[in-house]
Amino acid sequence: MSSESRTAVVIPAAGRGVRLGPGAPKALRALNGTPMLIHAVRAMAESRAVSLVVVVAPPDGAPEVKTLLDDHALPERTDFLVVPGGESRQESVRAGLDALPPGFDVVLVHDAARPLVPVDTVDGVIEAVRDGAPAVVPALPLADTVKQVEPAERPGGPEAVVATPERARLRAVQTPQGFDRATLVRAHESVTDNVTDDAGMVEQLGLPVVVVPGHEEAFKVTRPLDLVLAEAVLARRRANDGF
Repeated sequence: MSSESRTAVVIPAAGRGVRLGPGAPKALRALNGTPMLIHAVRAMAESRAVSLVVVVAPPDGAPEVKTLLDDHALPERTDFLVVPGGESRQESVRAGLDALPPGFDVVLVHDAARPLVPVDTVDGVIEAVRDGAPAVVPALPLADTVKQVEPAERPGGPEAVVATPERARLRAVQTPQGFDRATLVRAHESVTDNVTDDAGMVEQLGLPVVVVPGHEEAFKVTRPLDLVLAEAVLARRRANDGF
């Protein structure tokens, strides 16, 4: 694939984010006074390789999200598009893919709930796709030992450990995940079961997926404590970079 291949990003932002509690959808929760979605869009547009960011809004919320993007300063070199999503993440990513114009050979899929991913991580994923990998995921080694368990007989009950996987061979996967566009389209057309992420869909096609280094600041904001951590990261960035 050419180093000149154009790159687009799809950001599914149609979820409710129930683990953060009642209120606005997770992607629209404020982080340092700015919706998480805007932070995530800016993180993607920070890469000079990214020409287009497609935000997939809640099915009935596309006008609101479009207004949100218009109200915040975004890089002028990047184009932005808002489309309505579906009931599931997979449906929303597919809606974003369907909205992509011709001419984009590299597609990233990024969680709106990962608002602080550094640009070096984004560029590393894009570079690996351009170098020929059909699917690329940024990931980190695990700090904790992991146990495989049998489900508890009752919610919250004790669970029996059945195995301890070798931690050195495990990785915690982040986003943006990067793809050859044709590969990702094919995956969405043919894989419908047991989907946890887009790279897993490509795995089910029998195609190779490669891992590149992720970053500790690309964590997912899922629970209230994650918001506290994200605010702390932003405060440190302001102190170090003056923004």
